[in-house]
Amino acid sequence: MIGISSTYLSWSTNLKITEMKSLILSLLVAGTFVACSPSTKIEKSWIEPGASVSANPQYKTLVIAMVKDETSRRVIEDELVKRLKSPGVASYTVLNSEMLKAASDEDLTKVVNDGKYTHILLMRLADVEKETSYVQGTTTGYYGGYGRYYGYGAGMYSTPGYYTTDKNYFIETTVYSVTPNKLLWTGTTKTVNPDKVSTAVTQIADVVVQKMKSDGFLK
Repeated sequence: MIGISSTYLSWSTNLKITEMKSLILSLLVAGTFVACSPSTKIEKSWIEPGASVSANPQYKTLVIAMVKDETSRRVIEDELVKRLKSPGVASYTVLNSEMLKAASDEDLTKVVNDGKYTHILLMRLADVEKETSYVQGTTTGYYGGYGRYYGYGAGMYSTPGYYTTDKNYFIETTVYSVTPNKLLWTGTTKTVNPDKVSTAVTQIADVVVQKMKSDGFLK
């Protein structure tokens, strides 16, 4: 009877240790994915006092994403146009990449006038910043007796500290009226470690629209 009890106790203890090890490993993996997942937030915004736009078929907005990669430009502009309550046009349909690169005021003015646009929404990459931080190591003690379990379990329940580097992308979004030519709203977002353009743009567009609403700019 004593032999059976000891065997069961040993098997039970080892099972608990294995289960605890698996749980801790799962938590560490989950924590890693959370830490590495992209996140976007508003850093700052400004609104012209009294300025606002609402769903009005008479409004027509030209959306311009000032990025070098043409594919990214199209993805960004399409996502922004989707979120406009009034008619919007992606600039890649009226401004080719060479025209965007030349950045001619005359060419833009002609496109705006010919298209009878009332507003212009521009988005650009304002800055990229690297940020290094130290993640503290963790140690979890073994609940139970001491002795051999201390030495056996200590390494299992400890993780060393490490350094991690984040890439922060600062995106500036501005909205101008055409007549008069005036800045109405501007905001800067910060996105940490974006892995896909489509995912990052969706997050940025959602955050910007929400901020425009909270500022009272978007009705």
